[in-house]
Amino acid sequence: MASFSFGAGNVRKVLRIPAYLVGRLATLVIPRDRSAWVFGCAVGVADGALALWQAAPRHRTVWLVSSPRQAEDAERLGIPAVRRDSLAGFWRTARAGVVVVTHGLGDVNRYGVGGAFLVQLWHGIPLKRIGLDSPVTTDPGRLRAVPGIRRLLALAYRRAQSQIDVLPAASHLVRGRLESAFGLDDARVPVLGEPRVDVLSAPDPLSARHEARTLLETAVPGVGEARAVLYAPTWRDGDPDPATPGPADWGSILSVLEAHDAVLLVRSHPLGGGAYTPPAPTSRVRMLGSDIVPDVTPLLAAMDVLVTDYSSLAYDAGLVPLPTLFLAPDVESYARTRGFYGTYADVAGADVARSWPALCSQLGDVLGHEPEANRRRSRAAELSRRVHAWRDGGNARRVHDAIVAAVPEAAGEQS
Repeated sequence: MASFSFGAGNVRKVLRIPAYLVGRLATLVIPRDRSAWVFGCAVGVADGALALWQAAPRHRTVWLVSSPRQAEDAERLGIPAVRRDSLAGFWRTARAGVVVVTHGLGDVNRYGVGGAFLVQLWHGIPLKRIGLDSPVTTDPGRLRAVPGIRRLLALAYRRAQSQIDVLPAASHLVRGRLESAFGLDDARVPVLGEPRVDVLSAPDPLSARHEARTLLETAVPGVGEARAVLYAPTWRDGDPDPATPGPADWGSILSVLEAHDAVLLVRSHPLGGGAYTPPAPTSRVRMLGSDIVPDVTPLLAAMDVLVTDYSSLAYDAGLVPLPTLFLAPDVESYARTRGFYGTYADVAGADVARSWPALCSQLGDVLGHEPEANRRRSRAAELSRRVHAWRDGGNARRVHDAIVAAVPEAAGEQS
């Protein structure tokens, strides 16, 4: 799996400065059609951008895709698409009145964003520090010897984020984190809820689980009725996952899976690194990467346990609710180098596993004892209540209405 780091990404941004300048000059003279929308998402036709499109599909909409797979997904969903990095992609971005992204300006054609009404949906409630709150954001990579480079990168990042017009927050607690991380004021970070988690607020939990299990079986054939344990480590800024199982760990993992008829679904981060291959082939361990499912959120209702470290999925699991276990062998060093909003114990509790054998002991308790599973569900639900102010499935509609209130022409004609 290819890994990404802020250092390498920032070097590329510096090299693209002339192209940014040319693009900005072009957008100053290209007239925008305020009724036209452009959508993009780093992981594909998915996430909050798709939820927002589904809440109000319209004729004057295009999705910018960066791969044949994304183009196929858009066609399957009936969404008009053009290549993000093509001349048409630049033109559609430069002409659009509303631009919707979930990760960054590179979700669409980054050179055509200037002057649009920019909607940044983000892709999860931050537990680890992000943006301006994290020193890794301005890592200069191999340019670190250039005098003042970190300050320049910080100014460039702040300037890019200042283009955001709406960044919906899940709650007032999360709002403060986003304002700080993106350098935005209150007016641009309204508490409207996150469109990407509307799917977890279904009125009928049993039907939602059935639908999610059907999706899971399509994505990973053969899971059947086995209990599903999702392992979702977060991105380590280009470094491998320190909890990648070693040869001895696989014995503990496979033993608990066999004992409780469970399958471990490994959701490694699309930008991360790590090898998760057991020493011998087994149907008890399956990959569920972004190449298989771009957005795992709709599948959370299909899971029986979530195992993570610092992923925002920990905040979303409680909407199911889903018993959650934490595996974080590097918590002290991660807190020192990346940092958290609040303390890690506020989220993970006092029983964080530091190794796979310790995690497997906890997993056996959850899978084998319903009172322990219920205790973990309750803890997950309480965590979710602290960060999700809206739980009615209407986040995408609220965000849409806020956009149209700011840009009335964007109401246009819906499909």
